[in-house]
Amino acid sequence: MTEWMLAVSDGAAGCVRVVLGLCLIGVLLQAKRVERDVCLAGVLGAAIIGVVAAASGLPMFYRVVTEILWLGICAVRFLKADIRMSLFVAVFCEIGVSLWCFLITAGFGMLWGAAAMPEHASVPGQAAVWAVHLLLAAAVVWILRQEQSGGAQDGGAGWENGGAQGDSAKRVFGGMQTAVLVAFLGIVALSQQSRLSVPSDTLDTWLILSLVLLMAVLVFRLRRQYEMERELARLKAEQAELLERDYTALNRAYAANAKLFHDFHNHIGVLRQLLAHQKYDEAQGYLDKLQAPIREMVDTVWTADETVDYLINSKMQTAAEAGVSFTARVEFPRHTNIESADMCAILGNLLDNALEAARQVAQKEQRSIELTIRRINQMLVIKVENTYSGRTVSENGRLKTTKTDGGLHGWGLKSAETAAEKYDGMVRTSCGERTFRAVVTLSYQGVE
Repeated sequence: MTEWMLAVSDGAAGCVRVVLGLCLIGVLLQAKRVERDVCLAGVLGAAIIGVVAAASGLPMFYRVVTEILWLGICAVRFLKADIRMSLFVAVFCEIGVSLWCFLITAGFGMLWGAAAMPEHASVPGQAAVWAVHLLLAAAVVWILRQEQSGGAQDGGAGWENGGAQGDSAKRVFGGMQTAVLVAFLGIVALSQQSRLSVPSDTLDTWLILSLVLLMAVLVFRLRRQYEMERELARLKAEQAELLERDYTALNRAYAANAKLFHDFHNHIGVLRQLLAHQKYDEAQGYLDKLQAPIREMVDTVWTADETVDYLINSKMQTAAEAGVSFTARVEFPRHTNIESADMCAILGNLLDNALEAARQVAQKEQRSIELTIRRINQMLVIKVENTYSGRTVSENGRLKTTKTDGGLHGWGLKSAETAAEKYDGMVRTSCGERTFRAVVTLSYQGVE
């Protein structure tokens, strides 16, 4: 095989490896979706590396190291991924591809009846390389389709939390695990055969590398598990803080109400004296002063759960003060296993987000929120629709907060998702031209 044909072959194979590495980084690290321009940038860099390597006679080891560095640069620049984990995935992707090339080359050598391992530039060697890289190209297409289907169906829940994008990540990771395990078994089988002569030090090297790959898969899995547990802990802490805020407001309102009734006979006496002396304006002012602590307490019963009813009524009061039209249609089942704290976490976060967005609409007459709660068989559907200013920010397929004052912003939907998952539920969001919609579905059971 001529040198230029070998250079073209190696360059094309490098392009496939780089695109595969970008796809794995994008899916496994939950980075940005790998779009066409990202693939083109990766291919362009790989082609330049191939040309430089062919012109300078660069050894394969340094070529692979350069590809890994280019993958890290592309992951940080285009996918906004963590540099350390990107290099981690890139290194083990290159090792895995090289391991499979070695195995398939040995297999083709056996088919050709060779006594020793075929050379890289030989026909069996190049046939093995392209057998592997055609499979890798098919894997790239499959990963991209999995990623697109996941992004279309889901806002991108974490891949341990069961979202559609998370399901695609788990399938890709499962495929990687299978490939690494099969490669390890292939190396073990190759070391036991006598048909093809393979240097023992070469076999030992690849056996060690296959064990390293297995350990890398285990380490990656443990790291993802740790991140999931850490995020759940943060969600629970944030949810507890939000619930404490609403419960504190509820207790304060009830305390004011209780104090009012405790002093009721005294207030009646004062009002009787004012009216007896025909001081009507002073009596009216006294009544307004008494009414102030409980002005926010509306007697509308929505769910028969005092805490949830107060939450809805207080949000309606806040909306009225902000000039936001608030409409509620509630059909809530009685005696269910849905806890008040979870309903408050879901409704409180969704309504807070809706109020924040509706306030930013310039025209007051266009500020609106619609809350709908319906039960369908054993399913509870909660829908919150609100107008917004038309500006949203997305990151990794998820809506991102536009607030800039730090704090707990951006955790509202995550807290609602955590509460919904307790009831085999989910949270879905969508944006229209001027309307934002959040829909929560919960499965419930009746209780005595």
